[in-house]
Amino acid sequence: MTDIKKTPAGSKTAGQSIMLDRRQLLLGAAGAAIGTATLGVASGLGIRPARAADRTEISFASASFFGKEGLGDLVKAFNESQSRITVKFIELPPPSSSTEVYQGLVQQLARRNGTPDVFSQDVIWIAGFASAGWALPLDEYFPKDKRADYFPGTVAACTYGGKLTALPWFVDSGMFYYRKDLVEKHGGKVPETWADMAAMAAEAQKAGDAKFGYLWQGKQAEVLVCDAVEIIASNGGSILSADGKSSVIGDDAAVAAIQFLYDTINKTKISPQNVLSWDEEPSRQPFTSGEAMFMRNWSYVYPIAQDPKASHVVDKVAVAPLPHFAGGKSSACLGGYQLGVNANSKKREAAIEFLTWMSSPETQTRLALNFGLAPSRPAIFQDAKLKAEQPFMASLQNVFTGATPRPITPQYAKVTLALQSSISKALVSGNVKAELQAAAAQINKIVG
Repeated sequence: MTDIKKTPAGSKTAGQSIMLDRRQLLLGAAGAAIGTATLGVASGLGIRPARAADRTEISFASASFFGKEGLGDLVKAFNESQSRITVKFIELPPPSSSTEVYQGLVQQLARRNGTPDVFSQDVIWIAGFASAGWALPLDEYFPKDKRADYFPGTVAACTYGGKLTALPWFVDSGMFYYRKDLVEKHGGKVPETWADMAAMAAEAQKAGDAKFGYLWQGKQAEVLVCDAVEIIASNGGSILSADGKSSVIGDDAAVAAIQFLYDTINKTKISPQNVLSWDEEPSRQPFTSGEAMFMRNWSYVYPIAQDPKASHVVDKVAVAPLPHFAGGKSSACLGGYQLGVNANSKKREAAIEFLTWMSSPETQTRLALNFGLAPSRPAIFQDAKLKAEQPFMASLQNVFTGATPRPITPQYAKVTLALQSSISKALVSGNVKAELQAAAAQINKIVG
C-alpha cells in the first residue's frame, strides 16, 4: 500500500581476513554461495572453518512481513548459507502500523551507535534518513551498471542528493483494475487515455452495466497524494521541480490533472461523491461487489477479487497500467520497502554482504513466491516458477515500469500534509488552480 524508508554505515570487521575480495563478493548476486564454496575448499586444505563464536554479528531491523514464511526464516536462511556472518533479526510492527515502524527506526538510528546495521524502510522515509546522515551512501558497492538491474523508478526513489542511499528490495504501485466483461461489451480495448476511460465508463453507466464508472481514493490522507502523483505525472507534470527546491504543482499540467479528478465527480459523473471520503478499502468494496467498471488501487486487491467468499467478480477482473493524458505516459505511484545500511555501523563489510544477499535475484524470487512481495528486478518477472505460481504478479512488469516516486525531500512529512490539505480543498470546492497555487507557495516555504 502506501509506504517508505532509509539507510546507515560502519567500519571493517575481524572476519574480513576470511572474506573474498569485497568488490567481487558484494557486487555478485551469488556472494553468499561463493563464500560457502570457498570455506569448503579451505576445509579441504586443513583450515578450520569458522565457529559460531568467530562469526561477525550484525543486526537487521524491519517491519514484519509474512506469507508462507516470515522474515525470521529468511534471516535464518542467510545465516545458514555461509559461516562468516550471523544476523540478529530485530522485528518491528507490520507495515499496517507504519507510524510505529518509522518511530522505532528513528529512535534506533538517532542514537548513532551502529544498531541496526541494516534496516528496511518505506520508500518515503529514504530522503529523510539520508538527510539526517543515518544512511550509508552505497554508490561504491552498487555502481550504475548494477543499478540498471532494477526498475528505474525504484532506483530514483532510493537516490538522494545524487547518491544511492538505499537498495531496491520489493515494490508495489498504483494500478488500473478493470472489468474484462464490461470492457469487451463497450469497445473491447482497455482504454489507455483518461479521456477514453471516462467515455467508456460513462457509456457503461448509461447502459446500466455499472453503477460506478471509476473508483479512486480522494480521502484527505497519504493515498490522496499517491493518486495525485500518478495523474499529475501522466500529464507530464510534477509536484516538485527536478532539484527538489521548489514546487510546480500550481503549473498547468498539474492543474489539468487534478481538474480531471474533480470532473469525474461533478462533470462526467463517473465517480461518486463518496470517493472524497474513501481510502483503499472503501473504494475496493464496491468494485469487488460488482458495482464498478474501473478502479485505481494497489496489488493487494487482486487476490480478494479472485476469492469467491469475498468477491462477485471472480475471473472477471484484470489489471493494466493506469491511463495517461494525450501526449503523456502512464505513471504509477511507487510503494514498497527498500533496504539501507546504518551510516554508523561498525561492521560495514558484513552489512553490505547481507544487504547484497537480501536484494539478490534468488532472495527476491523467494520473497515473491513465499511472501507475495513483488520484485524490484524486472528480469525476475520472466521466471518460469513465478509465472506458474504467481501469474498475476508476473503480469505486473509493465505496470511497475512506470512507477514514479512521491516527492523526494527530507521534508516529506510536512510536504505531504500540505498536499493532502490543498488537493482535498481543490476537489471539494472546484477552485483547483487557486488551491494548487496556494499549495505551491506553502511547499516553497517548506523546501526552499
